[in-house]
Amino acid sequence: MRSPPTLISLAGGSPNPNTFPFESASITVTNGQTVTFDAATMKRALQFLTITITHTLQPYVLHILVTFNYRQLLQTTELCCSNLDHFSMTEHATLIQTTKGHIRTYNNVQSQRIKALETHVVGFNVLSNVQFNITHDPVREMYVCILRIGFVTGPKPLVERVVLHIQASTMHTSTFTQLMVSQLLHSWGREGFLQHIDRVIEFYRKQRDAMITSADRWLKDVAEWHAPSAGMFLWIKLKGISDTQKLIMEKALDKEVLLVPGGVFMINSNEACAYIRAAFSLSSPEQMDEGFRRLSSLIKESL
Repeated sequence: MRSPPTLISLAGGSPNPNTFPFESASITVTNGQTVTFDAATMKRALQFLTITITHTLQPYVLHILVTFNYRQLLQTTELCCSNLDHFSMTEHATLIQTTKGHIRTYNNVQSQRIKALETHVVGFNVLSNVQFNITHDPVREMYVCILRIGFVTGPKPLVERVVLHIQASTMHTSTFTQLMVSQLLHSWGREGFLQHIDRVIEFYRKQRDAMITSADRWLKDVAEWHAPSAGMFLWIKLKGISDTQKLIMEKALDKEVLLVPGGVFMINSNEACAYIRAAFSLSSPEQMDEGFRRLSSLIKESL
């Protein structure tokens, strides 16, 4: 990357972009703006990267982190791009497992402190006062899930190892996706980005409120819950039913209402769990209300 322009390189393993079938693209955003890929940008978008995050996208991501008061975090951490949070979480779990000996001996005087924390920044997850923290910032709920892009921040030595894991497996997040997001952020600017976030927040707030209203109407005698402050799920604890697995996976289908039994999220899925999870992202208020009416009827029949 620091080579003079006169250098002749015979070392690269990238295909010639002149053979790529796509020449340009124009993508319309919901506010009427467009993200445009001219011929030169398209060649970059379809080519391999030598790094995990493009030079055009990185400054926008850093600016966003500063906007949301992560300035202090950035002073001691490194940033990389991943193929969405679930994949990067797997990479980091492997990383922490292989480095646990070093983490265990770090600052051993405070042996009761958590040595490493892996957080997925949704809802109630926070940045705790720990010695190592790896944070996943998924972009799927922010833009669109099929982009398969997320960002990882953490201590530089650990993130550097994560980058090596990524390069040895998926290589890097799609260049096309990264350039699409960077051009979108450039088009929006800071205020446009924040306005989009506000629209997303308001949408899910209305969806959540609609589900809580229906839960109050149909489930208050047979279940209990707390209104979520973020995310797209309502966790419900059923009264008088110790395990929801059979109730949801068999009987609920007969009532034509689909939820998720809480036991599937436990380490031992065979353990009894009285919780169920209801999603308010896609259903209309009318569908939520009818779904909870059917669920209420099912619970009362099972008691």
